[in-house]
Amino acid sequence: MTKEIPETAKSAFEKHDAIEVADEGYEITTTVFDGFVTASEGPEWKHTYTVTVYVPTLDAATAEAVGPAVLDGWRETLERRLEDAPKSTRSNVELHDFDVEEIGDELQVTYTFEWGSEDRATAIAKTFVEYVEGTYVEGVVPGYEYEEPVSDLLSAASDTGNQGTPL
Repeated sequence: MTKEIPETAKSAFEKHDAIEVADEGYEITTTVFDGFVTASEGPEWKHTYTVTVYVPTLDAATAEAVGPAVLDGWRETLERRLEDAPKSTRSNVELHDFDVEEIGDELQVTYTFEWGSEDRATAIAKTFVEYVEGTYVEGVVPGYEYEEPVSDLLSAASDTGNQGTPL
């Protein structure tokens, strides 16, 4: 997959401390959830970047069953909040595509955008992946026992002085 990525984007990915070569392109290594970025030739002087993040569904993250009303409301709210990722970048990023698809016990979150500076696009991709993780943790529903890796994220949040779930 990395053979299809433009050389200038590859160079920006490979020099970034938080990104490593992976089968799915380049992996963002700063989060518990799997997040990847790829690039392809875009219009004029820009490249098209695709950021993909995999997070567990709510019922896959809990030790006990979650009712359908909670599941539907949780997913709908999560999707609406994830669509705001460009606001976290300190750049004027316009998404060309945003999608959340359920694949088994995971949600595949995908962002596609165009950017001219490969270094800045790499930072934007990293921010998107970190935004997904933070937004997921903020949306954890209290009252359930969570399994790894969500339980680890909640524990880390508690260790920083917060008590219980983030919301």
